[in-house]
Amino acid sequence: MTMKDQKEEINEIVSTVPTQSLIQDLRQIIDGARSRVAAQVNSELTLMYWHIGERINREVLGNERAEYGKQIVATVAQQLQMEYGTKGFDEKSIRRMMRFAVIFPDIQIVAPLARKLSFSHFQEVMCLKDKLQREFYLTLAASERWSKRQLREKIDGMLFERTAISAKPEELIKKELSELRDKDVVSPDLVFKSPYFLEFTGLKSMYSEKSLEDCLVVNLEQFIIELGNGFCFVARQKRMIIDGEDFYLDLLFYHRRLHRLIAIDLKKGGFKAAYKGQMELYLRWLEENEMEPGEETPLGLLLCTEGGEEQIELLQLDKSGIKVAQYLTELPPRHVLMNQIQKTMEAAKAHFDNLDDNCN
Repeated sequence: MTMKDQKEEINEIVSTVPTQSLIQDLRQIIDGARSRVAAQVNSELTLMYWHIGERINREVLGNERAEYGKQIVATVAQQLQMEYGTKGFDEKSIRRMMRFAVIFPDIQIVAPLARKLSFSHFQEVMCLKDKLQREFYLTLAASERWSKRQLREKIDGMLFERTAISAKPEELIKKELSELRDKDVVSPDLVFKSPYFLEFTGLKSMYSEKSLEDCLVVNLEQFIIELGNGFCFVARQKRMIIDGEDFYLDLLFYHRRLHRLIAIDLKKGGFKAAYKGQMELYLRWLEENEMEPGEETPLGLLLCTEGGEEQIELLQLDKSGIKVAQYLTELPPRHVLMNQIQKTMEAAKAHFDNLDDNCN
């Protein structure tokens, strides 16, 4: 049999459906094994960097001479490069490992995160001064499988400051983050945020609620990205017949990790007390007619251009499963936006602290 005949015979065998199915199965086995090996290698490297940094830090702290710290780092870097090569063991990298171990002193937190995140992820958050923010971003990055680029975008987009959980006391934030890490339990306050950045709609000051809805549906992928991981689109202008009258909900989503339907109503202007009754009607109808076995009760999200903090506080919307958030179709300069978000976060935290004091 000639080489040409052999190739033709092989091609005929490969082209058959059973062979294609076999090869696809083998690809999955090989790709899966490679991914697991890469993840294991990545995890071990991250832990190695932590242990190197921690060991050198102990050595430096154990010596009273400040000059000793500079000398030992240079000496260690030179010796390690001689034995293991220059890549990754230069003086700058060694100091980065030392800083890594200082910023994240608890190996019990580092180890499980290292199984899902690279050392680059840890480096991205090392510039953050707030310990709680670092824990927040790393926990969500591991839970939602963010790339390094996505993590940087979340930090630049001030996700922590905008997420509802940021208004809570530190102990409660740590508790919810711990439950997400250890039990994969997601709370609504880790899902909802304010404000939502809707600048991708291209809308300026003069637009209607319908125009906003149209733009969000046209740019549905970007809207879902802004809503966050886990949101799935269900319906637009969801029709509900109550007492023979038609009612229409602007947008209906489902959140896979919360196991809930999420009803979204779009409002131009500030929050009004009447919105509560309208949303409660939608939620109870969805609970009775759309909720599947095993799901949690639906939640409502009212998106407004302005807040109405006093009304929201008096109406106790959280007890009704309703969230109110601001949205922006035009973003101000970054420093102005940061100040606005910081003030909103501080006000929300003060409100939460007052509630806690009243309960005590």
